[in-house]
Amino acid sequence: MEKEAAITVKGLHITYRGIKKFSIKKSFFKLKKGQRETFEAVRGISFEVEKGKILGIIGKNGSGKTTTLRALAGIFSPDKGEINLHGNSISLLSIGVGFQPKLTGKENIYLSGMLLGFSEEEIKKKEKEIIEFAEIGEFINRPVKTYSSGMYSKLAFAITAILETDIMLIDEVLSVGDVKFKEKSYNKMKELISDDNRTVVIVSHSLGTLRELCDEVLWLHNGQIKMIGKPDEVLKEYEDFMTK
Repeated sequence: MEKEAAITVKGLHITYRGIKKFSIKKSFFKLKKGQRETFEAVRGISFEVEKGKILGIIGKNGSGKTTTLRALAGIFSPDKGEINLHGNSISLLSIGVGFQPKLTGKENIYLSGMLLGFSEEEIKKKEKEIIEFAEIGEFINRPVKTYSSGMYSKLAFAITAILETDIMLIDEVLSVGDVKFKEKSYNKMKELISDDNRTVVIVSHSLGTLRELCDEVLWLHNGQIKMIGKPDEVLKEYEDFMTK
């Protein structure tokens, strides 16, 4: 039986563009050449994730992990290359992404759900389950800007876990929150990814999490793929590299 791809990435390049420090008095609205800085965060990577598989992404800070994940989510557009999700619905679970601070938690449930492609009626059916899973009490009716990082992560996780998509992208969220919720979310995540039709990409610094949950691990270094393969093999090489 031929393997079915859920995610195909070919020759992906993503560059950040910034502006160097300059004198407003000297420039007065006109930027000179050479004052623009560019940084290529992802440099020509290619990989494929089979439907129903779990890919872990590892690498030191600044290696391009989160940039790659956000490109898969459609937040960043490639400068070169292509991303093919093969018609699958996709959700990104990442602290600091997706919520409108002035809206209440409940309002953000609907906003997030609609951005994921769910109808208002579909979200309404899941609203109670999301609120109960998040365990943030009366804060669900308060603006998200009043939330602690723990409450934010609980609600973000609850929305993504209950409003299930074909592809789930997870960025370090399992390491946030109190011990009880961390265990609860970890168990829920294991339940979700046991579905043979769901594809998951996890960015994490936790080697234990990647070793236990993933079918394959991709190691990014300075925006390029250094290694991709079985978790035990890649993580051993990564550990050796990081301890040198």
